[in-house]
Amino acid sequence: MTAAVVVFALTYVVIASRQLTILRLDRPAGALVGAVAMVVAGGLSLEGALAAIDLHVLTLLLGVLLVAAYLQEAQLFRYASYLVLTRARSARSLLWGLTFVAGGLSALLVNDTVCLVLTPLVVAVAVEARLPVLPYLLALAGATNLGGVVSYSGNPQNMMIGQAAGGHPSFAEYLALTLPVGIACLVANAAVLTWLFRRELPSGPLAERSPPKPALDRVLAVKGLGALALFAGLALAGTSLAGAAITAAALLILMARIPPRRALVLVDWQILLFFAGLFVVVDGLRATGLLERGFHAVAPIVARGDALGDAAFVGLTVIGSNLVSNVPLVMIAVDWIPSMPDPAWGYVMLAVASTLAGNLTLMGSVANIIVMETAGPRGEIGFFRFLRYGAVMTAVSLVVAFAILAIERLLGLHRLLGL
Repeated sequence: MTAAVVVFALTYVVIASRQLTILRLDRPAGALVGAVAMVVAGGLSLEGALAAIDLHVLTLLLGVLLVAAYLQEAQLFRYASYLVLTRARSARSLLWGLTFVAGGLSALLVNDTVCLVLTPLVVAVAVEARLPVLPYLLALAGATNLGGVVSYSGNPQNMMIGQAAGGHPSFAEYLALTLPVGIACLVANAAVLTWLFRRELPSGPLAERSPPKPALDRVLAVKGLGALALFAGLALAGTSLAGAAITAAALLILMARIPPRRALVLVDWQILLFFAGLFVVVDGLRATGLLERGFHAVAPIVARGDALGDAAFVGLTVIGSNLVSNVPLVMIAVDWIPSMPDPAWGYVMLAVASTLAGNLTLMGSVANIIVMETAGPRGEIGFFRFLRYGAVMTAVSLVVAFAILAIERLLGLHRLLGL
């Protein structure tokens, strides 16, 4: 057990930091090495390690990444952001516009991809407009986390939850419950950042900005959006998420009428390696039973099924998501849900709480790390400074989100949806 815990801890150090300087390991390589080390250390057998890799989740992730790659090739992400970032009239309207563009793009597509594509443009526009960069980096990271809450395909942890839920709640049912949550949280987050940076954000009109205008490939963009709509339609109709995503991606490859290599090179293949390795490392930790003990300590309260029980589970999820990051936490926590009084509600709480918890600390979600890392020196921010902003953002979004969910339950929306 000790060896498995040590392997997990060292792997997490690599994942949480920019890179382990001594060994020159980045996150995907660290996850791969950690997976091999987990087997060598006896935390899992080789057969157990291979079984731990969830191919349904990786297939869903691959399908969404392929669709996102074609939209990226069409310059849709950059074009949408260009319109907002160049037409905003004030520092505050720029922050609000960025929040809703990033959040909207992350609603159905993997938020990590949105972060990778938009961060350089956000930095360039903020610098050219002579604005502080940090508020806009926090807005981008926060919005991609919050936007991803509304669907099972919005972020990797939701993909795992959607797979584990097995259609209860379905893609459509989950979307109906969380769409108002996502919109309200984006509004609240923009308001919070506007208030937190009220002294740094200048009043009055912005300086003229003239970043190069992306050349939008309208035909390819329409085809990519069509594939995205097909994926959503298949998922809403009850098709498995993995099957819907990979079907939409395969049809897009056929219909795009461009050399597939142009889009394939844009796919973040490293993220697939990262999650494959992480599945093994986390399963090794799961085998020790340490996190299970943490859940069992609060299980009697959670089993009440009332507001106190829900609050205990949400608190455990938020704390766990920031101790081991939200994706590893969810990999383990999905096993707890079937024993809860209302498993369907448990999956919703887990998805919402683990996603919103990503804004609390720098290591709370991979999206935070990607934004700050891609921004280079302008993204340098210490753990406690990030926490100072993240604590307010997370507290407000949790209150807003679970107040809306409580109202939906009070009005009987979950019963109308068959939950």
